[in-house]
Amino acid sequence: MDNMLQFMKLVGQLKRVPRTGWVYRNIKHPESVSDHMYRMSMMALTIKDITVSKERCMKLALVHDLAECIVGDIAPADNVSKAEKHRREKEAMVHITGLLDDGLRKEIYSLWEEYETQSSPEAKLVKELDQLEMILQAHEYEELERKPGRLQEFFTSTEGLITSTSSGSKYISNSKKRSTNQENHCYHGKSKMYQTCSTVAVHSHK
Repeated sequence: MDNMLQFMKLVGQLKRVPRTGWVYRNIKHPESVSDHMYRMSMMALTIKDITVSKERCMKLALVHDLAECIVGDIAPADNVSKAEKHRREKEAMVHITGLLDDGLRKEIYSLWEEYETQSSPEAKLVKELDQLEMILQAHEYEELERKPGRLQEFFTSTEGLITSTSSGSKYISNSKKRSTNQENHCYHGKSKMYQTCSTVAVHSHK
């Protein structure tokens, strides 16, 4: 089989790898890793900050979880050490990128490594988008189930991690209101949570 075709088939596997955190919380029809990376890429597309490369942020978003097409989405609850998780993912990335021509192989692997090591402003921003996309997805599941607060642990886990703008702090603050004022939560129309999320994504690092 042609190497590029093999590569694309591996990429396609991401559409069938569920995000483990949602599986463990018994979410019906949980999103895939591909779903997650796609919206992260769209968030990166909306960045207005001229001090970071929008194109690089989009590439990082598209590549950061690529290894999961082989190793799966390893969650904290799986009790796999960070070192072991990194070893597995690195091995997978060597295999995946080994299917590509030298230029592409180096580019995609270096993007993945850049994100893993958080060695650039773009990588740090995309890491925040990773957290932001997760809590937006948690909010959507709560809306669908009409159970605000059920996934509070995901919001709590991001506290202090989304720091690029004051809007990031505002979003986290609103997430607390979401869980503590459930009787006032409205599921009709475009929620304030979405509006705030848009502000964070558009103005990150501005």
